[in-house]
Parts: sequence; C-alpha cells; structure tokens
Amino acid sequence: CETCSKEEAKYRCPRCMKYSCSLLCVKKHKLALSCNGVRDKTAFVSVNEFTDLNLLSDYRFLEDVGRTADAAARHCIVHSPATKRLLYCLRNKARGCNIELKTLPVGFTKRRENSTTFNSAENKFYWHLKLIFPHCHAEYTLKGVPDDKTLADILKPYIDPVESDPVVCQRLKIYTASPQSDVRILMKIENRSRNSVRYNELDASRSLLDNLKGKVIIEYPTLFVVLKTLKNDMVVLGQDGSEPAENSDSESSSLSSAEEGEIRDSS
Repeated sequence: CETCSKEEAKYRCPRCMKYSCSLLCVKKHKLALSCNGVRDKTAFVSVNEFTDLNLLSDYRFLEDVGRTADAAARHCIVHSPATKRLLYCLRNKARGCNIELKTLPVGFTKRRENSTTFNSAENKFYWHLKLIFPHCHAEYTLKGVPDDKTLADILKPYIDPVESDPVVCQRLKIYTASPQSDVRILMKIENRSRNSVRYNELDASRSLLDNLKGKVIIEYPTLFVVLKTLKNDMVVLGQDGSEPAENSDSESSSLSSAEEGEIRDSS
C-alpha cells in the first residue's frame, strides 16, 4: 500500500494508479492528492501499449463528446439574447484591454463554472481564476479577483508563511518554506499544437490585467505556481533554446509568422 506502507495492496486507483489496501487508505490518498478516482480517458498511451480496449475507450469517448456537443448546441441558453449580449460584452471589453478572450459553448465545464464579470461603473474585470500548485498536487479556484490586484497579493493567502491559512499553509509547505524569489508563475500559451506546449512566465509584481495583456484566454486564466529549485516538465517560451520569448509589452502581442504558420498547420 502506497499510503500506509503496512498492508498488502488490494486496490489500484484508476486515475493516478496508486496502490491501496483499504477504503480508509483510498480516501486518504484521494484527499492528499486531490484525486477523484475517475479514470482519465484522455491520458497518453504509447503505441506499444495501445490495445483494442484503448481503441474502444477512445471510440466511446468521441461518441460522448459528440452527444455533449449536440446537446449543448440545442440548449435554449445558447440562443438566449441576454447570454449572447453578456458574452459579446465580455469579449469586447477584453479586446479593449488587449486580451483575446475566447468562450466555449454551453455544456463545457469551463463555460459552466466561469464566473468572470465586468463592472462598467468601475471599468474593471473581476476574474474567475484557477491556481494550480503542481508540486503539491493542489489547485484552488478564486472568484471575483479584481484585475488591478498584483499576482503577489493574490498568492499571499496561499504561500505566504505569515498571511496564509494554516490548513493551506500545511498543504503547500513546500512553497511556504521556499524563498519568494524561487516562486515562478506560469500560464499556458493557447493555440499551440499538443506536442509543442509552452508557457509564459508572469511578473508577480505586476497586476493581473498587465500580465494578461497580449495573451489568449479561454474562459478564464489558469496560473501554474512552480518552484525554480524543483524539476517540472513545463517549458517556458524563450527558455528552451529554440524559440524566442514573447514580448510582454501590450503593443507587441501579435504572434510571429512562424508561430502563426504552426497554429494553422496544427488546426
């Protein structure tokens, strides 16, 4: 058992493949790793390990996607004038801030859970935001985050050893015990092929709005908080030795011709 290391394992989690000996250890591992125990239907399977069962699973998954998309297209909310006006307003306001905001059809999880709003009186976005801490297998969802708040202030309740919640601090102790200079905030670059995933590094001292300028956002921002001293598989654009870094200035947010060609090829 990978949880208690005492008893012989009887179960294996379909999601993370961890071995457990009892229901108690299963619950403990789910809590510790934020694991839901549901098999990831989109997990990578190498050609050497691909079987007829994997093929059948992929076929059923595509059928489910087709049914979900069809049901979403028929949903009455999709054709609601109020919904269309709201989404148009959000995209238009984001475009005015040099942010390309894209929305998904009704039925998609990110569309359902997105709570981002724009306050016309304050001329300010209040973002739905997701924070992911890969080294601790933890993620948190924030609602109503003002766009003028700095990333450092957003992260304080989570990784600041003094201001963070004791329960959160204990779970993220790898981060709270590390110097702030080791913390990196990354955001995935959208519209890239699956085998060429890259991330932008954000500036913690600048506001959320400043960091989102010149970026493509699908529904809401998802930020990955990593440590320089710990290994991770996230490649930051401009730091893999093959591609230049994106210009952080808002007026230089357009893609290079090479990247545009790559996006067209992948689509």
